[in-house]
Amino acid sequence: MKNDTILGAVQSGRVLVSDGAWGTFFQKKGIKPGECPELWCIDRPAEVLDVARSYVDAGADMIESNSFGGSRYKLELYGLADRMAEINEAAAQISCQAAGSSCWVIASIGPTGKMLVTGEVTEEELYAAFKEQAIALAKGGARALCIETMSAADEAALAIRAARENTKCEVICTFTFQRGAKGQYRTMMGLSPAKAAEEAIKAGAHVVGPNCGNGMEYMLEIVKEMRAAAGATPILVHANAGLPKPINGVDVFPEGPEEMAARVKAVVEAGANIIGGCCGTTPAHISAIRKAVDGLRK
Repeated sequence: MKNDTILGAVQSGRVLVSDGAWGTFFQKKGIKPGECPELWCIDRPAEVLDVARSYVDAGADMIESNSFGGSRYKLELYGLADRMAEINEAAAQISCQAAGSSCWVIASIGPTGKMLVTGEVTEEELYAAFKEQAIALAKGGARALCIETMSAADEAALAIRAARENTKCEVICTFTFQRGAKGQYRTMMGLSPAKAAEEAIKAGAHVVGPNCGNGMEYMLEIVKEMRAAAGATPILVHANAGLPKPINGVDVFPEGPEEMAARVKAVVEAGANIIGGCCGTTPAHISAIRKAVDGLRK
């Protein structure tokens, strides 16, 4: 895969498999409340490598990196803003070590937590934050950048532009949607799936899609809406293992690997080109999705 692109693979007709959850995986590994997950790339790299390798071994074609909260704005909450480049470069390097030549690394870039609409940050400041994170991840070896869990079109567009204009990486952009009382899906900032796809593609995203917030069942409806607006642009789905249910104070994700995998065919038929997992999914979920995707070719 070293010489291939994700876009080229999808255009050749392949359905690709992405990885699963990282955050809930770290919880199982004992990360403490209030601890910075991204700092594990420096302090506990073997644990991070184990997460990445587990998804490679499960059959993923691409894996993310432990850099979701790696922007300057997120890291400053832990007093780590001055280590932004070090942390993100290490995050990409660890995933590249796990991926070898068999997988793409789609390094994770999450929201900054800052909102342009409130005036707490300027477009120039947001662009600069995304630029420096994207450059660090690319320096660490990432072939693609996964700008994910977005809710605002302006922040997503700035992140996409910063990645496209300052790296040679392919750029993925995914949004998180909630289902309203009338059955419509919207991001926290009011974007519909169709509008989110349109805005991301206009900004230069190579791949768009939904992530988090919903299990595979509801992703089916979101994908249909996005596909109608996305044209030939590939769609990636990172679904939760169902909607979490609080049990004894702990969020439990109810959808098992086989249940999740059973919906893969329908999601692909709805227009998805890349299938993976988000919160609550495990290597077992990705392994089941791998088998389901392989079964589509028979």
